[in-house]
Amino acid sequence: MQTFYTDLLCIGGGLAGERVAVEAAQAGFDCIILSLVPPRRSHSCAAQGGMQAALGNCAMGEGDNPDIHFEDTVKGSDWGCDQEVARLFADTAPIVMRELAFWGVPWNRVVPGPATYFKGGQKFEVYEKEEKAGLITARAFGGTAKWRTCYTSDGTGHCVLYTLDSKVLELGVKIHDRVEALSLIHDGENCFGVVARSLRTGELLVYFAKAVLIATGGYGRLYKHTTNAVINQGTGLILALDTGIVPLGNMEAVQFHPTGIVPTDILVTEGCRGDGGTLLDKNGYRFMPDYEPEKAELASRDVVSRRMTEHMRKGFGVKSPYGEHLWLDIRHLGEKHITTKLREVYDICQNFLGINPVHELIPVRPTQHYSMGGVRTNKDGAAYGLKGLFAAGEAACWDLHGFNRLGGNSLAETVVAGRIVGAKIVEFLKGYEVDIKTQYATAEVKKQEERINELKSKQGRENVYQLRNEMQEIMMEKVGIFRNEKDLQEAVNRLQELLDRSKNLGLVSDGIGANPELAEALRLPGMIKVALCIAYGALQRKESRGAHYREDYPYRNDKEWLNRTLAYWEEGADLPTLKYEPASKVFYLPPGDRGYGEGKVIPKDDNTEEKE
Repeated sequence: MQTFYTDLLCIGGGLAGERVAVEAAQAGFDCIILSLVPPRRSHSCAAQGGMQAALGNCAMGEGDNPDIHFEDTVKGSDWGCDQEVARLFADTAPIVMRELAFWGVPWNRVVPGPATYFKGGQKFEVYEKEEKAGLITARAFGGTAKWRTCYTSDGTGHCVLYTLDSKVLELGVKIHDRVEALSLIHDGENCFGVVARSLRTGELLVYFAKAVLIATGGYGRLYKHTTNAVINQGTGLILALDTGIVPLGNMEAVQFHPTGIVPTDILVTEGCRGDGGTLLDKNGYRFMPDYEPEKAELASRDVVSRRMTEHMRKGFGVKSPYGEHLWLDIRHLGEKHITTKLREVYDICQNFLGINPVHELIPVRPTQHYSMGGVRTNKDGAAYGLKGLFAAGEAACWDLHGFNRLGGNSLAETVVAGRIVGAKIVEFLKGYEVDIKTQYATAEVKKQEERINELKSKQGRENVYQLRNEMQEIMMEKVGIFRNEKDLQEAVNRLQELLDRSKNLGLVSDGIGANPELAEALRLPGMIKVALCIAYGALQRKESRGAHYREDYPYRNDKEWLNRTLAYWEEGADLPTLKYEPASKVFYLPPGDRGYGEGKVIPKDDNTEEKE
């Protein structure tokens, strides 16, 4: 068995993992990145629209500053975020965007002279000032007061990931791809590595590290319809949950994106609506201004997704063999704009739908997209419960997004949190020595060998793919955009049954070598536990906040629920243990009305701490 030693082990090769690795490597520390796929194939490369940062360069973004970005973020979160983290993020984002430009990201730039923009379906004629020529420009995104989403056409994630990956290689960071971490090595107080499995050979590997980072992205594949890549199954969250010590935060907060294409659920960027695209019903009628007169298609994602679903429930959806959908119309933006600034959308429509969006409508529906919940950390990125364990990006509940994130804030979070958390890990590593207790590694290896041998023995009778599909159906039907007690209780009951059945998994294949069925079987019980954290947390939270919408509790209840859910999984349990902590220690922006959406709020008590 191979054993590796390093200062920092980053589990996940996307933007967050690579940005943390860059920070550590620049400080002279050894770093290894574990990744299920080659890093340039990480799900970060699928992000299209852009990254929010208050630069205020373009005419439609003038007057922007981090204070406004902070306010938009807090309102977008429905006051569920950690406001200290939101403040830190908004202040740091402009620095990071310029840093990325220095490293080579080809941001779209301000072109001086007359310019035509669309906002809320209206046409604007503006003049871009000569003195702003060549500065990073921005586009509109939902829930924002100013245009601040920096972008590279609609391939932002792709460009930034390739730039960071080149930086990682330049700094000598070691990449171990096609490797999956199976369990954390810890003594109940300190984390000092992982047991992993080579997806090429099936061999078990041991990695010892002074610091371990979980940056494995989201868990969209718990749902049947998702924009997430097939690798987004919550592997990092499973690692944390299996310790019984490290909690997951706000797992009931799951975001649906308004514009997944039908039937593949591939995302078309919010940049379509930010650049002036509109949503139409079966009659070709633009309905969003009827629901949201001010923001229309650019209300926050949770609101737009609900309004679309409501409109389809009223009978205005377009019937198709793949279910009902609505239309996204970007035809009025023109061929030049679509084939340059929305070129990935153009290619997706051509290749996956066989349509030309320059002349035809795009079929779209709300689709699971993002996970606000994750491994609970403090503002330094240190995970609760284990010294030496950190998390960043979508796998973490840092908690920038609370119960709903704004478009453009997550892609920005990967590199902003990567920079901040990376710097804190560097501080942690300086002068730090950990007593690596090899007996814990030996015990974990034995445990994983027993799991694998049991699956290979073919004694089990449950099919891994059948159980996975049942879980995805349950989550989609019962724990979706609209929630209620009856459906959530049924989801919890059925997921508990699946968890019990997952103890009897058997393989059809021999399980030897590069075996996807074995990898799925090792992952599935943990996936069901994560699904239970979502469903049970949603059942217990008797209010509506952000993306968590209870039809039977339609008000946001600040009096009783201005808090964050922490989900722990004790050994042998069939349900998570839930605890709660305040949403934020300090409220720079007191709870109020978001200015869009339902606007139903039960006020907080007067003794909530506020800060000027």
